[in-house]
Amino acid sequence: MHSATIGQRRYTFPDLKTLLAKATPLRSGDVLAGLAAETGEERVAAQFALADLPLSTFLNEAVVPYESDEVSRLIIDSHDKVAFAPVAHLTVGGLRDWLLSDEATTAVLTALAPGLTPEMAAAVSKISRLQDLMIVAAKCSVVTRFRNTIGLAGHLSVRLQPNHPTDDARGIAASILDGLLLGSGDAVIGINPATDSPERAHTLLSMLDDIRTKLDIPTQSCVLAHVTTTLELIGKGSPVDLVFQSIAGTQAANKSFGINLALLREARDSALSLKRGTVGDNVMYFETGQGSALSANAHHGVDQQTVEARAYAVARVFKPLLVNTVVGFIGPEYLYDGKQITRAGLEDHFCGKLLGLPMGVDVCYTNHAEADQDDADALLALLVSASVNFVMGVPGADDVMLGYQSTSFHDALAMRDLYGRRPAPEFEAWLTKQGLMDTANRIRPGELPTNFRALLPPS
Repeated sequence: MHSATIGQRRYTFPDLKTLLAKATPLRSGDVLAGLAAETGEERVAAQFALADLPLSTFLNEAVVPYESDEVSRLIIDSHDKVAFAPVAHLTVGGLRDWLLSDEATTAVLTALAPGLTPEMAAAVSKISRLQDLMIVAAKCSVVTRFRNTIGLAGHLSVRLQPNHPTDDARGIAASILDGLLLGSGDAVIGINPATDSPERAHTLLSMLDDIRTKLDIPTQSCVLAHVTTTLELIGKGSPVDLVFQSIAGTQAANKSFGINLALLREARDSALSLKRGTVGDNVMYFETGQGSALSANAHHGVDQQTVEARAYAVARVFKPLLVNTVVGFIGPEYLYDGKQITRAGLEDHFCGKLLGLPMGVDVCYTNHAEADQDDADALLALLVSASVNFVMGVPGADDVMLGYQSTSFHDALAMRDLYGRRPAPEFEAWLTKQGLMDTANRIRPGELPTNFRALLPPS
C-alpha cells in the first residue's frame, strides 16, 4: 500500500502498478484503459508518493507477475546489483535529483544502466519535467556499429525510409536517391514492405544491397518484415544486414506480434553468423510505441508508458544497432494530441538512453490525431537538442504507404545545420567523396553524381 496526503485528503494506492499509473501525466490510452488518475489532485498525490518510494521496491514488487511473464523474468534475472549499488539507497525522487546533478556524468550513467530496471526509469520520468528528460538523456551516450558508427557525440543519423504503396522499384529508388542527396541513410536504408511475402522481401533486399554495393555506401539496409520471414530469407541466402522486429513490454503483447525471446535470440544468432558488418556486429533493429500492449489487451493493468519502458529490457539484451519508438503512429486513442505525443517522445528517449539503448524517435502523428507539423517540428528540435541517436527521413514527411506524417529529409538536414550535428563519420566521408558537401562542410547537393544514375532502374 502506498499513500500521500494533499490538503485534507489522503490518497492510497494498493500496489506499485496502480501508483505508477496514477502518477503518469495525462494521456488518452491510460484513460481508455481505466488506469489514469481521476483528477489532477490524485495525480499529484501519486507523484508525491512515487517520489518518496525507495528504488529497492522495484526489485521486490513486479508490475507483471514473475511467474507468468518472461519479460518480468528477464528484468529481474538480468538485473546487475553491482551497477545498481551507487544508487541503491535512493528514492525515485532522489534518483531524479542525482541524475540532474554534476555527479551523473556520461561515464557514470553508462556504468549505471545495467543496474536500472525499466520500471525505475519509467518512475523517474513520471516526476520529471520535459527539461529534466532532455538534460539527462543528453548526458547518456550509446554508440553502436555495423558498417558505420552511430550515436557519437555531436552526430545525428537518419533512417532513409523509401516506402512505396506497391513496392514499385522505380519509386523506391527515386526516394533513396532523394534521401542520399540530402544526407539521409546513415542509420539505415529501411523499407516497410507493402506485403510480408518472403519473395517480395527478397526482391527488396536484393535491390537495396545492389544499390549499396554499386555506390559503395558505408551503411546498412533492412526490409522491415516479420522476424520469421527474415529468418527464412537468411536460410535462403538473401543479403540480410539487420533483423527487424516490433517488440513490446509483456510476454502476451509479444505473443500478439508472433514472437518470444527465444525466437529473437535465434534471429540474432543467425544474423551474426553472416558476418556482414565491417566495423561492428550490432545486427538487430527494434521498433516500439506506447499503446501497443493496450491495443493487444496485453497490458496487465500497467500504464502504457511503463509497459513501453519494459520493451527496452527486451531490446537491450540483444544489443541492437537501432531502437526506434514510433511515438505517434498508433493513434489518438493512445496519445491524443501534440502535447501528449511530445511528452511521450521525450519520455521514451529518456528511458531508452538511461537503460543503455541506442534510441531513435519517429516524430510522427496520424491524420486523425489533434496534431500537426508544428508539433512535429517542436518535438524534433527538442529531441535533437537532447542528443537523439537518429530520426526518420521520409520523402516530404508524408509516408504514402503507411499513411502517417513523419519527418522529411529536409527536416533532418535543418536539424543538423541548426545544432551543428554531423552524419555518421564513415557516411560523411562518403558524402564528401561524392561531392555532396560544400566548402563549409554542409550537405548541399550540386550536380547529380554520375554513378547515382545507376540507382534508377529502366522505365
